[in-house]
Amino acid sequence: MYRSVASVPPLVSPPYRPAPAVRRVSDSARRRTSASVVLRSVLEYGPVARSGIARLTGLSPASVTDYCAQLGAVGLIREGAVPRQSKGVGRPYIPVDLDTSRFVVGGVHVAVPYTTVALLDLRGRVVAERRLGHGDGIEPGRILADAADGLDALFAQAGGRTPLGVGVAAGGWVDRNSGTIVEHGLLGWRDVAVREVIGARTGLPVHVDGHARALVDAERLFGRARGGRSVLHLFVGNAVDAAFATHDEVHHGPRSQAGAIAHLPLEGGTEPCDCGRTGCLQAELSERTLSRRARESGVIRTANPMHVVGAAADGDPVAVRLLVERARMVGRATRLLLDVLNPETVVITEVGVMYREDCLGALREEVGRERGALVVPTSFAESVLAVAGGSVALDVLYRDPLGMPTDAINSETPNVDRGSAGPRAFWA
Repeated sequence: MYRSVASVPPLVSPPYRPAPAVRRVSDSARRRTSASVVLRSVLEYGPVARSGIARLTGLSPASVTDYCAQLGAVGLIREGAVPRQSKGVGRPYIPVDLDTSRFVVGGVHVAVPYTTVALLDLRGRVVAERRLGHGDGIEPGRILADAADGLDALFAQAGGRTPLGVGVAAGGWVDRNSGTIVEHGLLGWRDVAVREVIGARTGLPVHVDGHARALVDAERLFGRARGGRSVLHLFVGNAVDAAFATHDEVHHGPRSQAGAIAHLPLEGGTEPCDCGRTGCLQAELSERTLSRRARESGVIRTANPMHVVGAAADGDPVAVRLLVERARMVGRATRLLLDVLNPETVVITEVGVMYREDCLGALREEVGRERGALVVPTSFAESVLAVAGGSVALDVLYRDPLGMPTDAINSETPNVDRGSAGPRAFWA
């Protein structure tokens, strides 16, 4: 039986709450992404017409013109001095290109025996570089102070270019978000506030990351991995670690712990490790191990792995054997990582592979015929540590080029203000 409308109890409605306002974060992110895409296109193809950028990026011609105007206003790009004639029918156009004469970034790479300080231009090219030996001690405060002083000396000789910031790279566990070297076993460092120390001494914004991840960024921007969908980087120095990137994003993991492979077991390894096991990746492949074995074999008298490379170049068969055997072990490690990650490209930073075709061939043979072609040496053999440090800052720039500090944009002097205010956040 139907009830009358009057007999139906009223619906109880919750108190009215207006719909929350749509946040404009997406607009801000879209702006950063579009500016980044335009600047990356100029990096890749410049000098290039604005119409060409529109075709490459899928952005509208009006948007490209607007972003080019903004990037030009902050000094990152500039127009060509002479118009160019297009190949087809049409009016001449004025191309745009990176302005590499105005800005530099500082780079710091902390290795076990020395620190590298350098200046890089916007194309990732090394403008100046110095190596600072650690001497008798590796106390972090002194090492970082020396690095900051070394950078200031390079900035003073930068030919009028304004420093935008500093990138710092190191092995071990490096937390990008806090700017801290959490743990570097070979140096004996724990919880070293790198960003705070370098920033306070230089007055510049500082960005910190692990060197394997930094070199993935360098390969994506300036090296062989440009345009690739996935890349794995294996760094084999005194420290041994890895980094993996997909779709232009390097994987960091919680507290940036991704890529810690030092204690992975290596098939055929015989070297005792400090952890108590035998054949861990870092113990077996470390440059310290290579140099020690070369000394024991009478090849060299130093702890410098490049002297082993030099002896091999001079025809020493023992040096050649040591380098090729090491490359084969690196190949086994690479094969293991390939099985897990299956990247499009694998980049190897290792002294034998960088300088000798027989070492690269031995590594590829261990990886296997089908996948060996995926493996390439680093694009930066002559300046890999300098590029690692600077690329930490350059990656941040290319991700948000319009987030530059205004004092750098408006600076009329060679260097930004290094007043008592300390480092300023930039490209957040």
